[in-house]
Amino acid sequence: MARLKNKVAIVTGAGSGFGRGIAQRFADEGARVVVNDISAENGERVAREIVDRGGDARFCAGDVARDADVQRLVEFTLRVCGGLDVVVNNAGTTHRNQPMLEVSEEQFDRIYQVNVKSLYLTAKHAVPHMRARRNGVFITIASTAGVRPRPGLTWYNGSKGAAIVTSRSMAAELAKDNIRVNVINPVAGETAMLADFMGEDTPQKRAQFVATIPIGRLSQPSDIATAAVFFASDEASFITGACLEVDGGRCI
Repeated sequence: MARLKNKVAIVTGAGSGFGRGIAQRFADEGARVVVNDISAENGERVAREIVDRGGDARFCAGDVARDADVQRLVEFTLRVCGGLDVVVNNAGTTHRNQPMLEVSEEQFDRIYQVNVKSLYLTAKHAVPHMRARRNGVFITIASTAGVRPRPGLTWYNGSKGAAIVTSRSMAAELAKDNIRVNVINPVAGETAMLADFMGEDTPQKRAQFVATIPIGRLSQPSDIATAAVFFASDEASFITGACLEVDGGRCI
């Protein structure tokens, strides 16, 4: 049985990596998916892939750090799909692994805009609709970096910690409206950001990185997608404010 049948979901940053995996799995589980990404090329490709697999997907370009873009994304979803049940705040960015004082102010601002401000903007535009229906789900794809920081990623770590606390605060305030907010904390995976996390992508660096994960491998988009399907489904109807580490034991 399709676990997300008749649900409408926005997945931000769905043009690649974890977002792509989540969007594809949601569609496989029966959801109507709005693929959002700052890259039209990547986002349109993922939407086509989903449709070619027999799923229901549409693409809406936009920068999650821009109020007008997020407003347009939510309005597009409501107009084209007739509702909105789930928002997956997956879009994220980082600085390269380096000493904290070498990160520029511009990089710092962009990290917090994408990783934290986006939560405010999606809430601003989606919560009124969800409140009117007295039902809705937000899922934040944060990071183990916000729970167990790694050296060299100070400002990224801080942004993910802020995303976790912000999401849990949202959960406390929105529970009375039957709007659930949960967090998934992945360990680094095979995504475009991996080289930034490591500083450089070499066999030696990968081995050092993987050695910190007890199960002994990087995360895969399918690992994160499985957790996201659960939080989005009615099976998790009594779960809010939870933080689930999908990390192969990294945070133990």
